[in-house]
Amino acid sequence: MKRSKTMEFGVGLFMLVGILGLVFLGLRVSGMTLSAPSDTFRVEASFSNIGGLKPRARVTMAGVTVGRVEAIELDPEWYDARVVLRLNSDLEGQLSRDTTAAILTAGLLGEQYIGLSIGGDPDVLQDGDIIRDTQSALVLEELIQQFISNMVSN
Repeated sequence: MKRSKTMEFGVGLFMLVGILGLVFLGLRVSGMTLSAPSDTFRVEASFSNIGGLKPRARVTMAGVTVGRVEAIELDPEWYDARVVLRLNSDLEGQLSRDTTAAILTAGLLGEQYIGLSIGGDPDVLQDGDIIRDTQSALVLEELIQQFISNMVSN
């Protein structure tokens, strides 16, 4: 009798550790963290098509995460997607005004994120500024549709 209770306790402990491991893995894959956000500043960018970009997606420069997507909304005037970015405060005053924001895809799961490329303008972006030079997401369905229509027309 004592052995079965010990075994039941061991199996229960093993299951608990497994479930906690899955929760940790899920948080890492989704990009969510339990830590409080550090000092940040806000910039906006408009895209004609954001594909599958979601809030809390990474914002990177040279492959290094420098911020997160805070919000995505439809611009009622131009009917573009307005994306609000929260960037690390140490970049404030460092990004040139002609910085480019592009929606990129990474990994086997197709996670979409924003990649920033610095320009050469001496003027810099400040809190609340807008990134004007953007590149929309590459949508695979549109590429396939163009390929098929080109095949049919030839």
